[in-house]
Amino acid sequence: MKKILIYIIFVFILTGCKKNFDPVLTGVLSPSNFPKTEADFELYTLQAYKPFGSKWGYNDVVYQNMFFSPEYGHNAMFDLPSDEMNVYAEWGGFWEYFSKGDFTFMKTQNQQSHFEKVRYVTAMTQVIADLEKADIDTSAKKLLLAQAHMGRGWTMYYLLHLYGPVPVILDAKLINTAAEKDLTRPSRESFVSSIAGDLRYAADNLQQTPSEYGRFNKGLALGVLTRLYLNEKNWPMAEQTAREILPLGYSLVTDYASLFREITERNTETIWAVNCDPAAPTNGEGGGNFNALALYCLPSDYKSTKLNGGWGSPSGVFSATWQFYDSFDPLDKRRQLLIASYTAKDGTLRDRSNMRGAVIRKYPDESNPGSDVQGNDIPILRYADVLLMLAEAINQQSGPTAEAVGYVNEVRLKHGGLGALPAASTASTQAFDDAILAERGWDFYFEGLRKIDLVRHNKWPLALESVGKLAHGPAALFPVPQYAVDVSGGKLTQTEGY
Repeated sequence: MKKILIYIIFVFILTGCKKNFDPVLTGVLSPSNFPKTEADFELYTLQAYKPFGSKWGYNDVVYQNMFFSPEYGHNAMFDLPSDEMNVYAEWGGFWEYFSKGDFTFMKTQNQQSHFEKVRYVTAMTQVIADLEKADIDTSAKKLLLAQAHMGRGWTMYYLLHLYGPVPVILDAKLINTAAEKDLTRPSRESFVSSIAGDLRYAADNLQQTPSEYGRFNKGLALGVLTRLYLNEKNWPMAEQTAREILPLGYSLVTDYASLFREITERNTETIWAVNCDPAAPTNGEGGGNFNALALYCLPSDYKSTKLNGGWGSPSGVFSATWQFYDSFDPLDKRRQLLIASYTAKDGTLRDRSNMRGAVIRKYPDESNPGSDVQGNDIPILRYADVLLMLAEAINQQSGPTAEAVGYVNEVRLKHGGLGALPAASTASTQAFDDAILAERGWDFYFEGLRKIDLVRHNKWPLALESVGKLAHGPAALFPVPQYAVDVSGGKLTQTEGY
């Protein structure tokens, strides 16, 4: 094996009562002396968490954004290019193109693209191989392996929804061999099977409630696996996997807004969230995760609790379309986090007559110090998602059963304060499917799920066009960067449509 120098600059200081999930290991290490002990392997495996934070990014060959970064993260990639968000052209670049649903520009991206996370997959393959050979306690080994499999499987899940199946190294014996130059795309079946295998191992071996808040857990692995099966329309496996989560003890909260407030971020519903720290430094890679989303949602003239306005003008970078706002029942409590009017800092009344769209106030700026970034944890998987996924999987097999309708009505009641679905919404499989998609929009807006949901329901282009986004691109997936196609010698095929 080639000599590998490992530069680790994380800071890991999280305990059950602290606010940060972050590693302290600095220096240059080599395989001759690291990892050897159980403590070494604990630190070594922490790199599994690298893509799943909320910072500007990290260096890996070149600068990389995280999947939950405030820029080029899940909100930008999966919420902006949907019917829920307005076009934001003022900053140009990827903000404009993402919000229009046109990803053609990404063909010319450099190595900063998420496509480069195939390297992370290779790194996790090496970690898994090293752990399997490690002479450490068996139970500790399984738990560390579960975290590495979770990171690899989850990354491949996102790559699947960004580019389709991509070439990855899943056998450590192929690392540093000619196989790394073979960029032929695998079949979708084999790629999905590999993801499912990783997530299943993680689900079977992760703790249900880790002692350190922010660690991957059993519910997260099962939830992502359910999402995988649901999006592949493997309804029986989606149902089976979702049902594994039901006995784990999660329950819906009755105050929807509390899910996104720092004071109530740990609750019975949130299965996994990005753990954020309002005091985290925003320069460089050190320090913990932070929540900068209010800066992107508030218009510059919006005087808020701690912030004297956001960064976008004349609207927030993320603003809800009026069509989406109007789709809510006026009595739906979830709509209260969308602001339809406000008094600007100069005293001007801002309303539908002079606002591009509703202001998204899902993450209130209440942190201390809170003058810029906030400490609200960012929910990535909630129990409401599990119930609605289960309802969808049941409906696709058996129609609108009483059980499936009951799950949707539970979400409507506890989160929206609404009554049961009208009879017309449960009259047929298609009617109930449409009702579930609508309910998912109302419950999960600005949580990085909308485009994936629309694609699964075969409604993405029509949804864009319904809010005037007529200049969307040719495909829901991203093109792979042209440099990757070039270096592959023609083996890496471009995403269909580009």
